[in-house]
Amino acid sequence: MKRIEAIKCVVEELDGELVVCNIGYPSRELYSVRDRDENFYMLGSMGLASSIGLGLALSTSKRVVVFDGDGSLLMNLGSLVTIANQSPPNLTLIVLDNESYSTTGGQPSYTAGKTSLAKLAKAAGVENVFEVSTCEELKKAFRESEGRTTVIVAKVEKGNADVPIIPLSPHKIKKRFMEAVRRGATGRRRPSCALRPL
Repeated sequence: MKRIEAIKCVVEELDGELVVCNIGYPSRELYSVRDRDENFYMLGSMGLASSIGLGLALSTSKRVVVFDGDGSLLMNLGSLVTIANQSPPNLTLIVLDNESYSTTGGQPSYTAGKTSLAKLAKAAGVENVFEVSTCEELKKAFRESEGRTTVIVAKVEKGNADVPIIPLSPHKIKKRFMEAVRRGATGRRRPSCALRPL
């Protein structure tokens, strides 16, 4: 399964969820599959998609889906421990694991060696962890993740899809995403973590 195919499989299951997507080609691929106001395309801050998604999940009752990469998550492994201990039931972290840093040239990541991100997530304390390699398995895991803090490691092929650069400014991406968050911001779980206006 190619990464863009994995993204498409999940996008077909979305119904108003907030989505945070890792920088580089994953965001470009998500944009090309289906652009929506509820998508937050990261243009910087490599390694922080999972942390941003966690903070968002703690501040809203809406379901939050994060597309992260293996290289990105390896740069911020502490987020797995925080996710496990905070355990927002509305957070699904999908790690698109192609065993490489595709956006920077395809250098192998440690998941090409001895490291298993699924085992690391379990060891960090995340109770609901899946490792999948087909679209059907990914869709099934995504459906089962609703209402439970979940990490899904989706094994995908190396390489990037031939997709254009996102033609939106960072300000536009942030503004429309914040508006989408506000539209769906009913029943916040933790008012002290509420998002502030721009």
